Amino acid sequence: MYATERQQQIEQLIATDGRVAVLDLADRFGVTTETVRRDLAALERVGVVRRVHGGAVHRTRASTAEASVAERSVQRSGSKQNIARAAVDLLGSELDGALYLDAGTTTGAIAQLLATGPHPAGDLEVVTHSMSVAHTLAGAQGIGLTAIGGRVRGLTAAAVGAQTVEAISRLRPDIAFIGTNGVAAGFGLSTPDPDEAAVKRAIVASARRIVVVADADKFDAELLVSFASLSDVDVLLTDTAPSGVLAEALREADVEVQIA
Repeated sequence: MYATERQQQIEQLIATDGRVAVLDLADRFGVTTETVRRDLAALERVGVVRRVHGGAVHRTRASTAEASVAERSVQRSGSKQNIARAAVDLLGSELDGALYLDAGTTTGAIAQLLATGPHPAGDLEVVTHSMSVAHTLAGAQGIGLTAIGGRVRGLTAAAVGAQTVEAISRLRPDIAFIGTNGVAAGFGLSTPDPDEAAVKRAIVASARRIVVVADADKFDAELLVSFASLSDVDVLLTDTAPSGVLAEALREADVEVQIA
């Protein structure tokens, strides 16, 4: 096989799986690891991939890459809806307490379901720093709403900053649904923006139970800032069963994985 043919196949694998490992590629193509590294270097030079320790990831998985809410809302929308329904089901038929909804498109889908019903029959108080989520739930029947203020990031419509973090640190919600840009075995949960990470870290520290809502696109991704370890997570609601190193790390961290 010519190098160009091999590189085309590697590009297709990365487009499908999001990342590749040098050792796996060497076994797959029957070549040395040095040959694979040369292939990855060539793909990196033309802007197709970004090399990481042990392999490469798709260029869009750069540690600071971040799409807007509008862009993310149309990505894997079916999966996000399924995860959102599973999240509402997780609340049970009645919840007498407080729910924290993080910023994000999957948590936004949860808010839409809560706003239109049916939702838990108890006294449900929702707290959020997401302007989009607050707008969705404002005036929703049977739901109390507390909006946390701060400087609003235009890209995510989420309040951030010291004021936001301080307000969250004074809360103790019963359950928090957390969004994330990455879920990785060693790096845990991560996001590209330090201010967003600080807010998410405060939510994780405050809530009694942490439920991460993330589709499979987030698996094995490591963004710039880690805000929680896998051991901080009680439940992972997702659309595809994790595999490999990530699956083992989730088991070791005693994370309950539920497939929507």
